Amino acid sequence: MSEFWLISAPGDKENLQALERMNTVTSKSNLSYNTKFSIPDFKVGTLDSLVGLSDELGKLDTFAESLIKRMAQSVVEVMEDSKGKVPENLLANGGLKEKLKCLKIDLTSFVTHFEWDMAKYPAKQPLVCVVDTLAKQLAQIETDLKSRTAAYNTLKTNLENLEKKSMGNLFTRTLSDIVSKEDFVLDSEYLVTLLVIVPKPSYAQWQKTYESLSDMVVPRSTKLIAEDNEGGLFTVTLFRKVIDDFKTKAKENKFTVREFYYDEKEIKREREELSRLLSDKKQQYGPLLRWLKVNFSEAFIAWIHIKALRVFVESVLRYGLPVNFQAVLLQPHKKSSTKRLREVLNSVFRHLDQVAAASVLDVGVCGHPGAAARQPRLLSLRLFPHRPQPARLGAAGPTRPSRPCGLRRRRSFPRPRNPTELRV
Repeated sequence: MSEFWLISAPGDKENLQALERMNTVTSKSNLSYNTKFSIPDFKVGTLDSLVGLSDELGKLDTFAESLIKRMAQSVVEVMEDSKGKVPENLLANGGLKEKLKCLKIDLTSFVTHFEWDMAKYPAKQPLVCVVDTLAKQLAQIETDLKSRTAAYNTLKTNLENLEKKSMGNLFTRTLSDIVSKEDFVLDSEYLVTLLVIVPKPSYAQWQKTYESLSDMVVPRSTKLIAEDNEGGLFTVTLFRKVIDDFKTKAKENKFTVREFYYDEKEIKREREELSRLLSDKKQQYGPLLRWLKVNFSEAFIAWIHIKALRVFVESVLRYGLPVNFQAVLLQPHKKSSTKRLREVLNSVFRHLDQVAAASVLDVGVCGHPGAAARQPRLLSLRLFPHRPQPARLGAAGPTRPSRPCGLRRRRSFPRPRNPTELRV
């Protein structure tokens, strides 16, 4: 599982130097691979509007995560016979440089090469409009997902119910695909053919006794037409008026009469229904999988754009105006090195106090999205403030970056929140 941290720090000279020190330390210690994460300059509007957007983006982020989780699970369910190929169908196509838009981009590459899509989400628009565009896009994808998967799942359920009838032992499974017209005496006023399940150890006993279980049993009328691990299915022909007596005597001898009446029209209808459902499922499979692949990609790309927006909004709220911050993407080399990496961050950015603490966005991308078949955690994104450790733990509290002239701190500004985990 690859994990990514997105760090936002003020863009003044002191903090840019701190970022360079961080790059040097993490590179020499082989802690992480770092790249700049480009976020365009948006129309900020008022700081009060950013506070509202911060809450709205949090909800939209959670919704996007849930949607992507459901879409990933739907891909797994649709590709029930090809689960090994699930990862190659969960991609982020396009969204990178223009010459790469036609390529299939895996999720990790998309995160590491993220570029804001100016065509879909123009940065010149007010932030609220950009957020509204993303929200509408995801809402439409969810609506389509519900309708498409509901139709497919209904078809799949009906097919499974029919297929289950042909499974199991001779006591429970359907017999329409086992018996044939030649096995029965049909259209007789006096005679009827019954089906009897006989345990395998009792085959010989059945052959010796079935004619004497009741009066009016047709001699030499029994025939084995099917068997499973437990027993065999035999036919026997007798007069209609002794059916009840024959059933009673058969039960006493541990032979089970299976209730079945041969109806050629009903058997034909069942076979046609099964054939129709198989054909319909095959016809829907391709279009549904293609839709899931395309819209999973769209939803994932929108999700990362939402993360970029959250970094922008939270950075402006924490560092103030004018907008001046730098976002850097860190990819820890080993999970065991994350503790050391946090210590480096606390040390390098110890000059930031808690109110203006750097925002850390962890973006974890599983290397095998198909693992959603067992635990549908395709992605794991966590957003929480990065708080430098107290001085007594080795990270001294620094001076706060200067605010623009004339900008007073507003009480309505959100203070850094407690660590919050958002998981898929």
